[in-house]
Amino acid sequence: MARMFGTDGVRGIAGSELSIELATKLGQAGAYVLTKEKDHQPTLIVGCDTRISGGMLASALMAGICSVGANAVFVGVMPTPAIAYLTRKHGVDAGVVISASHNPMEFNGIKFFNGDGYKLSDEMEDEIEALIHNHMRDVEMPVGAGVGRIDYRFDLRDEYVAFMEQCVPIDLSGLKIVVDCAEGAAHYTSVRTLQNMGAELVALHTSPDGTNINAGCGSTHMEELRDAVVREKADVGLAFDGDADRMLAVDERGMLVDGDQIMAICGNYMKENGTLRNNTIVVTVMTNLGFSLMGQRQGIQIEKTKVGDRYVLEHMRANDYNIGGEQSGHVIFLDDNTTGDGLLSALHLLEVMVKKKKSLSELASIMEVLPQALINAQVPNQKKEHYMEYQEIADAIAAVEQKLQGEGRVLIRPSGTEPLVRVMIEGKNQKVIEEEAKTLAELITKTML
Repeated sequence: MARMFGTDGVRGIAGSELSIELATKLGQAGAYVLTKEKDHQPTLIVGCDTRISGGMLASALMAGICSVGANAVFVGVMPTPAIAYLTRKHGVDAGVVISASHNPMEFNGIKFFNGDGYKLSDEMEDEIEALIHNHMRDVEMPVGAGVGRIDYRFDLRDEYVAFMEQCVPIDLSGLKIVVDCAEGAAHYTSVRTLQNMGAELVALHTSPDGTNINAGCGSTHMEELRDAVVREKADVGLAFDGDADRMLAVDERGMLVDGDQIMAICGNYMKENGTLRNNTIVVTVMTNLGFSLMGQRQGIQIEKTKVGDRYVLEHMRANDYNIGGEQSGHVIFLDDNTTGDGLLSALHLLEVMVKKKKSLSELASIMEVLPQALINAQVPNQKKEHYMEYQEIADAIAAVEQKLQGEGRVLIRPSGTEPLVRVMIEGKNQKVIEEEAKTLAELITKTML
């Protein structure tokens, strides 16, 4: 049986794979596992992104929470990192986010934070899953006054805005910023924060209707933002994903500045100011080779984990590091928040621009981005972990590695959240590696379907 939890919670098409019944069970089991050691009636904060299915799933989840005697506080549409912060600030027992991040609107997901604002360990997720499979055996379901209650606190988003302004207290007056909120959870908090800090703002995709989240916009579709930055003669463009835990930027020329470059810029600034803990930045194996070369030049230690921000975070916490993340724009500033935070990343990037009085293109030149090609191969979800068991695929991967002759690399990995195998090839010639990646992805799909 496939594991219920992926790299970022439980995900699927809302109403079918992620059913009302499953959401209720996750509420029951999650609330029980996360709060069973407590000697008081526990409380969980629940928030969601702007998907039309968010309210439906939140209602089912909170019904499950209340059925085991815990309370729920529903805060409405809120960025994922805001839930992590509010969970800590208000001293509640856990937080839950209903979101499928950058995925299309028909998908949704449920992910938990513990009382300290951190995503759950594999062991705790397995405990929740086991309880669901065992039909909540031996868990008492209270009645009468023992049932939990639901409170509604839609005002808490302004507490997160105030927290962001406190984390990076800079004056953005004189900066013209184009921001793409992806019709998602950032549509209020990011706009309000940047305006409060004095920026001249051009805001795109801030009218979510429940069905337009991530649709041709946000950090997975940068074309409109790139054009807008040039057209508006802006200093910088910022793009968030649906739940605002990641951010990608665009420089004043309309060129993409990805998560690797953002970490290079901010990590070097932290080193200059003596705040880069243990002189280390944590990244994943997907990080561009140019990042490692930058680290060698700048005297910064680069440590790599497997793909997934949770693994980056685990490594950071275990070794006392304070910045890490992914090329996709999921960057963790652990001195400020316990998870990736797109708005926080944006503010730290803007801080370097303001303090060093340099353009983003000049700052981004600290690392050379080597050509990369990433193609997704569509495969059956239950087979995606087993691609190397197909001899034809293994031989094809070996053949491409031989062609690169040490001047590039091939990285193949199953998606943690979607029925995909991701094919990434790095090398010197963009056209060549794109053709190789496309051919390899097509072979994987054809062989595994």
